[in-house]
Amino acid sequence: MNNYNHILAKSVENGATTLESHLESVAEFAVVAARYAGMDTEVARQGALLHDIGKASVVFQKRLRSKPSPLELPFRHEIASLFFLKLVSPDLRPSVIDMIVAHHKSIYKDVSGTGFIDLDNEYEEDIFQFHLSDFSSWASEAIGILAELNFPGVTHETVITEEDAREAYYFALDYCRKRQKGWSQWKGLLMGADHIASAVGDFKEKVPALFADPDVSFYNRKGELYPLSLIDSDGTKKHTFVKAPTGAGKTDFLIKRCRGRIFYTLPFQASINAMYERILHDLGDHVEDIRLLHSISQLLIGEERITEKVIQDKFGASIKVLTPHQLASIAFGIRGYESVLFDLQGCDIILDEIHTYSDIMQAIVLKMIEVLNHVGCRMHVGTATIPSAMEKEILEILGKEQVQYVQLSDEVLTSFNRHEIYKAEAFTDLLPVLQQAVEQEKKILIVCNRVANAQVIFERIEELYPKTKKMLIHSRFKRGERNCLEKELKNEYNVSPYACIVVATQVVEVSLDISFDLMITETAPIDALIQRFGRINRKRTAETIGKCKPIYIIAPPQKDPDCLPYNPKILRDSFKVLPNGGELLRETELQSLINQVYPKIERLDIDLDAVFVDGKWRLKELWHLSKSALIEKLDIDSVVCITQEDDESGKYREADKEERILMEIPVRYSSLRWKKLKQLDVGSHPFVVPDIAYSSERGLDLAKTGAENYDTNYQIW
Repeated sequence: MNNYNHILAKSVENGATTLESHLESVAEFAVVAARYAGMDTEVARQGALLHDIGKASVVFQKRLRSKPSPLELPFRHEIASLFFLKLVSPDLRPSVIDMIVAHHKSIYKDVSGTGFIDLDNEYEEDIFQFHLSDFSSWASEAIGILAELNFPGVTHETVITEEDAREAYYFALDYCRKRQKGWSQWKGLLMGADHIASAVGDFKEKVPALFADPDVSFYNRKGELYPLSLIDSDGTKKHTFVKAPTGAGKTDFLIKRCRGRIFYTLPFQASINAMYERILHDLGDHVEDIRLLHSISQLLIGEERITEKVIQDKFGASIKVLTPHQLASIAFGIRGYESVLFDLQGCDIILDEIHTYSDIMQAIVLKMIEVLNHVGCRMHVGTATIPSAMEKEILEILGKEQVQYVQLSDEVLTSFNRHEIYKAEAFTDLLPVLQQAVEQEKKILIVCNRVANAQVIFERIEELYPKTKKMLIHSRFKRGERNCLEKELKNEYNVSPYACIVVATQVVEVSLDISFDLMITETAPIDALIQRFGRINRKRTAETIGKCKPIYIIAPPQKDPDCLPYNPKILRDSFKVLPNGGELLRETELQSLINQVYPKIERLDIDLDAVFVDGKWRLKELWHLSKSALIEKLDIDSVVCITQEDDESGKYREADKEERILMEIPVRYSSLRWKKLKQLDVGSHPFVVPDIAYSSERGLDLAKTGAENYDTNYQIW
């Protein structure tokens, strides 16, 4: 047995993985993925064994050890890997090329200019000759590795000549130039296998069985209090649309409609965490691979579950709870979209609370529904509130005849009446109400539209009720502290037998299983308000049915800029259509109220940016785009900051990736843009805010983030 451990796939700094072990690992995952997708497992194995074999090149090995001269031509190991195509039978070569040639770079117009066609257009014969450098000296070692890995027909005596390499190169180039519009399953499969193999490393044996359908029979449970549980799933209908109030059993119904692997999407981090914990509690004993995915999801998984941490965003989960943002690449053909599509195709996709997204994200979600429907996904949409115009759009995309459409009868809806509505001009008008509620040991939830408003009101609450248990929760806390606050809200405040006050923003709006006694809220769009109301009198028992609790709504600001982040007209119309004076908010009338506020939907047209329009792909196979203007618009204003103490003490610089995330405070770039703040060159490149601007009780106060507030006891620059 020959030893090829000196030939590396990754540099010493990145783990010094040997090429042989990497190829073997990728091939194992590729075969599993191909078997799941009903694709040729032999193609999968051969393509995976060849995809990085070009890393045996002396040029690549040298570059692992030292940076190349700026005068050298670009080297792509994918191109060198193509030289061994002769080892593959002719009928399998097209699929194997798909797996090799573009698993890092788009073949054309790659952002780096180093795609296969890009390089040939730029350097012509020179690029081929450069990749052929010292071919005879390293090709034999590449063959040796393949022989050790039992590549079909290959022995240590097998020879690939320079002429074989030339023939393979130009065959692949011609093949790539003739690609039609569409997406490549083989590329998606290889990228997925490559990513998970690289991530798990030595933990490969601990990876759960990938692509396993979950047993969700638990959700067939029935209960008189949950009317949706009494409705049978219609197996003749592919898709689902459920419109029902909070507490009707919507989650159970959506999950029991699923037949395969499940992607459960929700809008907010808090709601995703809560849903993950719920599904884990319900199914954890008999579904092995349930994953959570959002910006800080790694932090919520204990160190003892190291394997789960490293595979969170990789393919093959039985159930994955995430945001639609993480799937948006499929609508815009952004790098990696094929591996996401490979993972999603033919699965069950739950889109919960779909109406809560911004205009841009709603347009993206609708485009995603088109793409997912095209690749055979079963779509399950759940909502408590949705404008009829948007509902119509979704049903048109899915085909109404293929949808099990579920809504409750007026008689059942009436049993969900649980809120009495009162209107007020200002928060100060409600201070007597607040006082009485505290005296009666009520759990009080105050919801603001903006963090700054929430902070001001919380200060007032601190002055008025110093001895009452209270908390403030919003998006501008250190991520580690925000996670603790969410748990405290659910596990302590939610079950408190004594008076308590929670001041919050939209972070409590959706799918958070809390039930308070009284709400004071600023006016939000009608659909968002209805969601907020669902945090009050939420628990449905035989004793609570027919009993109502109060909601107090503060009128919208008179000045339009003060209405941000919402549309002023939508706020005023929403406030106007709601009842007043303690009148019952009737569930049977909610759709009418929503349609009064949203008589029609001005849908953002994103077809210019999308790669799938009118049921057809606009992007060629093996191509991908470097970015999307729309995705950038969603992301561009998102930055993080850390406190001066976490910077100057060295805590942030010395921390690992996960520890750094715990210290970071998410903010909008526009809110820090002119503050002249120091910005670090490590981690997430956080801005450094003065210590005076942050506290564990109130979070970040933007009014105090100016550089003039830096503590001069620290050495700033």
